[in-house]
Amino acid sequence: MKIQARQVRQDLQSGKRVALIDVRTPVEHEEMHIAGSRLMPLDKLDAAAVKAAAAGNESCVLICRSGRRAEQAYEKLRAAGCGNLAILEGGVTDWESAGLPLERGTRRNLPLMRQVQLVIGVLALTGSILALTVHKNFALIPAFLGAGLTMAGSTGWCGLAILLSKMPWNKVQCAGGNVKSCSI
Repeated sequence: MKIQARQVRQDLQSGKRVALIDVRTPVEHEEMHIAGSRLMPLDKLDAAAVKAAAAGNESCVLICRSGRRAEQAYEKLRAAGCGNLAILEGGVTDWESAGLPLERGTRRNLPLMRQVQLVIGVLALTGSILALTVHKNFALIPAFLGAGLTMAGSTGWCGLAILLSKMPWNKVQCAGGNVKSCSI
């Protein structure tokens, strides 16, 4: 089930008890998030933690950047027996486009997706140059990157983004110091 950003905001303002679960990476959540949302990154998503967070609430809304990861979380949680789930249609992107308020934290010099683009670009260019000048087998590097981009585009899962989010420069400060995740 999908729910529009304005409907979620209206439910929150009317006093309905809504659990907001953000399944993005800690870095993305730190940059901007909906007030009151709880960070539970998709790669560490635990159905028991979601059930505990949703207990006593009328609904549980899954949030990501555009809706893709929230859909993956929805499928995973439904299979684990979680109920009253909804996906924020269009994610934080549509929330922001609707002019709804977001809490903003530290803006990174290079947001995670720009880091992904930079790494892929440098590796593809390097592989292409090496294939032209050293050995044709270096053409496998840009081919591998193209396959990875195709998978990321079709599934919404990007292994490189997950890997980069774990790098020291992408750690976020949470209560208790430098941690890998702020999830409950």
